[in-house]
Amino acid sequence: MAEIIVVTSGKGGVGKTTTSASLASGLARRGKRVAVIDFDVGLRNLDLIMGCERRVVYDFVNVVTGEASLKQALIRDKRFDSLHVLAASQTRDKDALTREGVERVLKELADDGFDYIVCDSPAGIEKGAFLAMYFADQAVVVVNPEVSSVRDSDRILGLLASKTRRAENGERVKEFLLLTRYSPSRVGTGEMLSIGDVEEVLGLKTIGVIPESPDVLNASNKGEPVILDMESSAGQAYDDAVARLMGEERPMRFTQVEKKGFFTKIFGG
Repeated sequence: MAEIIVVTSGKGGVGKTTTSASLASGLARRGKRVAVIDFDVGLRNLDLIMGCERRVVYDFVNVVTGEASLKQALIRDKRFDSLHVLAASQTRDKDALTREGVERVLKELADDGFDYIVCDSPAGIEKGAFLAMYFADQAVVVVNPEVSSVRDSDRILGLLASKTRRAENGERVKEFLLLTRYSPSRVGTGEMLSIGDVEEVLGLKTIGVIPESPDVLNASNKGEPVILDMESSAGQAYDDAVARLMGEERPMRFTQVEKKGFFTKIFGG
């Protein structure tokens, strides 16, 4: 059975698509067969971050409406043979997605032997976001450590607990917290909420802390998920998150202010 993971948040611009691309690539790098789907109908950013935008012929809506087969629409990643991308439509309305159509696509992917299906949700609580989370087994809630992002994510948790297929069956979606753009120095000065603050408000276990880093934007501009840049702190942090998602124990890195060494104090830097 395929494990369906929704990457969601209440607020836009927190790094959902970056997270979806990195989680999918990280799982594929570990030998898993992975499909990642862009549910953000009308905008479509996942294919850009995955570096396959020029190879999009058919999209998710084409498959849902029967205008194309799933095989025609899936784009094989150039780096991992086991990773496939299903792009969103830029020209359709969000109402083009239906619950029945989405369920059919997810079932076909599961029947085709995919281990993981990562659903990149649009922000907020409109139809695309609802459909992205409805069939989920696990949810990665992406949050910036600021009050508005945390508050909006609390609303998403309410929907995960009440408006999903698992909730209707009396079960729970497994929920995890992933903090992005985390800066220990800003936490220290009180400009940013700490990991403990966010966990306490949302009642979630943290699966990853992604440090504030220019490497994230650089990777996106190059069409490469940042997890593939293992020289960067952000890439390493996403790799840690994937490991924890698969049940491994890893220490939480990049959460403390780096102490300056003796020579750095004397010579600067």
